[in-house]
Amino acid sequence: DRIISLSDSMSKWGLVEEISLNLKQIRTGKKLYESWNTIPHVTQFDEVDITKLYKLVRLLKKVNKNESSKVSYIPFFIKTAYYILKNLKIFNSSLNTDKKSIIQKHYYNIGFAVDTNEGLVVPVIKNVDKKSIKQITIELNELVNKARKNSLTIDDISGGCFTISSLGNIGGAFFTPTINPP
Repeated sequence: DRIISLSDSMSKWGLVEEISLNLKQIRTGKKLYESWNTIPHVTQFDEVDITKLYKLVRLLKKVNKNESSKVSYIPFFIKTAYYILKNLKIFNSSLNTDKKSIIQKHYYNIGFAVDTNEGLVVPVIKNVDKKSIKQITIELNELVNKARKNSLTIDDISGGCFTISSLGNIGGAFFTPTINPP
């Protein structure tokens, strides 16, 4: 008996192409599929007036010519996420493996999604509570460059408490990301 693939069943409506995934994409897909089926996902949408931030970022982009501290909104969002986690402590915790207690984190390590040729990766900036916006900006740029050169270490992608996903380059107003455990 021949197994009918999804591409075989879809080809009756038109031309299809089956594209193989690389190893990183396969692992990520399995992990995110498991996440979607085992972790409750909740999304809160809100709107914020960032007119002042927009003007500040625009000014900083004009003034700053240093490539290692390329200005963007993300460092401001990272610092904001820290303040939220500090004030809403439950969001800086994980369900323990016994599922009878939570692990409350007293550190603030913020991940941020980076799209690479190999797929999405999430480098982590450690201890953002102890860093300035400029320090976060420099570290963010270093990690983005490492991600694009495929030279991130396990330490670079471990220990996150919270992840920021930005669709700024793609556009759109809202989306619900999938939680990447743990």
